[in-house]
Amino acid sequence: MLIRPSDRILHKAAWLYYTHGLRQDEVAKQLDISRASVAMYLRRAREMGIVTISTSTELFTDDVLAREMEDALGLDAVWIVPEDRQALDPETEMPVVAAAVFQGLIGKGDKVGVAWGRTVYHIADAMPFADLQGVTVIQLCGNLGAPYNYRPDQCTTEIARRLNAEGINFYAPLVLSTEALCAQLRDEEIIHQQMAMIGECDLVLYSVGGIAPDSHLVKCGALSAEAIEALGEQGAAGVIAGQVIDRDGAIMDCEHNRRCISADLDTVRQIPKRLMVVQEAEKFEALKAALRGGFVSHLVVTRSMGEQLMDAWKA
Repeated sequence: MLIRPSDRILHKAAWLYYTHGLRQDEVAKQLDISRASVAMYLRRAREMGIVTISTSTELFTDDVLAREMEDALGLDAVWIVPEDRQALDPETEMPVVAAAVFQGLIGKGDKVGVAWGRTVYHIADAMPFADLQGVTVIQLCGNLGAPYNYRPDQCTTEIARRLNAEGINFYAPLVLSTEALCAQLRDEEIIHQQMAMIGECDLVLYSVGGIAPDSHLVKCGALSAEAIEALGEQGAAGVIAGQVIDRDGAIMDCEHNRRCISADLDTVRQIPKRLMVVQEAEKFEALKAALRGGFVSHLVVTRSMGEQLMDAWKA
């Protein structure tokens, strides 16, 4: 049974109380809610059959995995998309779940940073319309050429439209032709202003790209297949907001990154809620790098990816 995003806090309260043995006041403190709310959530958990007084840990299998991942990886929240139900296709369900999670994390007046790519675009496409006036959606990085699908400006504009929010696009290229030109553009006041807005974000939505000849950076023409293969040999493991990170999640000192107009990754790490959504099995190493680098506080993954992560962390 897939837990609804709106019920995750209920399940988390039950997990902390029954499995970790925390007192109700300790659960309240950890979840930043009142003790009365904890008591209500525990009562609802028993009524829904999530737990029973006698067994205390009769939790749905996928949700147990999510709680175990939160404990092991130090994450605030994990959502698991099942893959073993014939009626549901994970590739179709993933953006629907992620869209619900994303909207549930947005608070009144929040500033929300948005990256780009197929995953983010499909999440935007799955989002129901909402009236979140006072919310601002901010593009995290420069833009790509018009023929390319899933561009940063498309993702930002569509999410802002779905939320009835203000959208702020980044009107600069993602990758410049030379390092010198990129440095000059970064010195422009308007670029400084947009970078400063990213530092004010309460939430960021993104995926992580892999290091492969068919990656987005290659498809959009930012890097050749040979260049990205060479970066992989130098220790590159993933791509966040157009920038290459190594296996430890540190930004690489490479020519490509020095030609990028994108959010400062140290700033991104400081955003309170960092929602990463990953489905493709080939992104496993990239996701591990993102986790090591502190780019994830909230995570949506398939069950097989979750199990693979747990096996890797136990090893």
